Amino acid sequence: MPQLAHITLIVRDYDEALAFYIGKLGFTLVEDSYQPEQDKRWVTIRPPGAPDGATTLLLARAATPEQEAAIGNQAAGRVFLFLATDDFARDHAAFAAAGVRFVRPPAVQPYGKVAVFEDLYGNRWDLIGPARD
Repeated sequence: MPQLAHITLIVRDYDEALAFYIGKLGFTLVEDSYQPEQDKRWVTIRPPGAPDGATTLLLARAATPEQEAAIGNQAAGRVFLFLATDDFARDHAAFAAAGVRFVRPPAVQPYGKVAVFEDLYGNRWDLIGPARD
């Protein structure tokens, strides 16, 4: 059965992206290998606690002016990715303490608690916790 394997996130620099996603959000590095034939790295990460085989983010360094223009605006200003948590208060506090910029404060919705934050490039993410939180 087909499944979603990777979602590409265009970045300016691999190492600065890794510093943000691993250092501030606690993501796990899955793979970081050099691809000499294309002079690029294959860098994949996933949220902490995600099981082996879970969909990963593929960090892809921009290689053209068109790709550079998309850095930080992959969803045209809308929320691009949704990060689910089993403990909204814990993760919201940890992200805020790490300097993650929230652009919408926590709100209770029928589907749970949600707050919108931006990654280091300005892509918007929803942090979503369970309704019972």
